[in-house]
Amino acid sequence: MSEQSELTFRSDVTVELVKHAASDADVLFAARVSTQGERSLDSVEADTSGAEGLIRFLMRERHGSPFEHSVMTFYVQAPIFVWREHMRHRIASYNEESGRYRVLEPLFYVPAPERNLVQIGKAGAYDFVPGTPEQYELTVDAIKIACRESYSQYERMLEAGVAREVARAVLPVNTYSSAYVTMNSRALMNFLSLRKRSEDAHFPSYPQREIEMVAEKYEDAWAAIMPMTHAAFVANGRVAP
Repeated sequence: MSEQSELTFRSDVTVELVKHAASDADVLFAARVSTQGERSLDSVEADTSGAEGLIRFLMRERHGSPFEHSVMTFYVQAPIFVWREHMRHRIASYNEESGRYRVLEPLFYVPAPERNLVQIGKAGAYDFVPGTPEQYELTVDAIKIACRESYSQYERMLEAGVAREVARAVLPVNTYSSAYVTMNSRALMNFLSLRKRSEDAHFPSYPQREIEMVAEKYEDAWAAIMPMTHAAFVANGRVAP
């Protein structure tokens, strides 16, 4: 058997905005069509006055459909257990790399030192607090041991001619996977309302830290291209329209 591949461990996620057709103006022409018909697109190009007030009105009154005309595509690389939570949001389009058709890279997630490790409280009323240095050392050591052994067995099966789709069964859920994710701004606001913790939220959310890391990067990218819509979302208590 050949020498085992070198494993890589990370404590972060990758989120890149690869393309978009998204701007605050998209919200305006979609909303104004109800009163201006086909002239709404021209009117937005000629007159942007009142744009911020209209967007805030739409957000506050939960007139959500005008926010569906702004579309963004992200490249995301995250652990498989994060994808299991992400894909529960059935309001995006996904194309993920396939362990059936390619050999998965030996890239694995380990918690960063600042990641809280200990859960306190009961279901529905719990929080997470930092662990001790000993608990962190144990966690990282146990994860790395498991990953080395599982990837060794993965390579062993591949070398023996076992199909990739069968061999991948030994890999742990902290293996990184990548995908393109496409969603509109209304869908993104729904995601952020559930997957990012904020003191300003009207409805508190308590996401797992790793998917919150994805949400934080989504929000940074979105806020840069749709600043008025983002500001209205925050001002409205982070409630998706």
